[in-house]
Amino acid sequence: MTSSPSIPKLTLGDFELSILTDGTYFLDAGSMFGVVPKSLWSKKVQANDRNLMDCGLNSVLIRTGEKNILIETGIGNKLSDKLKSIYEPHELLMDSFAAAKITPEEIDIVINSHLHFDHCGWNTIYKDGKPVPTFPNAKYYAQHGEWEHGRRQLERDKISYISDNYDPLIESGQMELLNGNVEITPGISVVVYPGHTRHMQAVMIESGGQTACYISDLIPTSSHIDLTWVMSYDVFPLDTIESRKRYYSPAISERWLTIFTHDHTTPWAYLESPKPGKIVVGEVPVISTQIRNA
Repeated sequence: MTSSPSIPKLTLGDFELSILTDGTYFLDAGSMFGVVPKSLWSKKVQANDRNLMDCGLNSVLIRTGEKNILIETGIGNKLSDKLKSIYEPHELLMDSFAAAKITPEEIDIVINSHLHFDHCGWNTIYKDGKPVPTFPNAKYYAQHGEWEHGRRQLERDKISYISDNYDPLIESGQMELLNGNVEITPGISVVVYPGHTRHMQAVMIESGGQTACYISDLIPTSSHIDLTWVMSYDVFPLDTIESRKRYYSPAISERWLTIFTHDHTTPWAYLESPKPGKIVVGEVPVISTQIRNA
């Protein structure tokens, strides 16, 4: 008997939410916390001897009863040998699918918060040397402005964009490019929160009077709750701060479940404000199921 990945899951109204993982990968811990001194962030995160930290690659599977929806597709398996040696990815998303007892063919909708390679890597796989959709029956969604920025291949962040992750889907019509906030299907909508990129979108999940939000790289881990703990990777760091303010106001008062994209130990939590200007992680709901394969 070998163990498959553990699948944290919970019920949100009439929906079932499961955290699927593509494993972890390494990022520079200093870059993850920007101008925050190491003497502060090291109290929350333990870096290795190369100053690297393990970052999660969390996707969310939503079973609505009518549709199977996947938020984010991880880092994938298309990185060059050089990038693999830097990031050391595990490429586990398909193992998570098996553990969750679902196949790629059963996914109806795929939503990418943005098009950095660590968020849309399994959008496609190579077959006979050509990229083809990993989820052949799904409609994919991303923001048009995000794609436009990526195709410009600017010096600042061109390494973050791998066109084979999305261009073939756009050319075939399988990926729809959005222009701003929109409801994709009942209970599932996207809201643009600029900062990490200009057009990064969060995914709102609403059912039975309850709300969850996949906030993506606006708040990448539970250690990034403070307004000013902003990544060096953010193209518009001041916008990140303003977007966090806009998010925290309803998320705390209306008790939204916040889902973190890069936190491999705390994939979701409710946020609280014990005093003005202070945001902390509150209740962390964890319901795990361990599925074993013979």
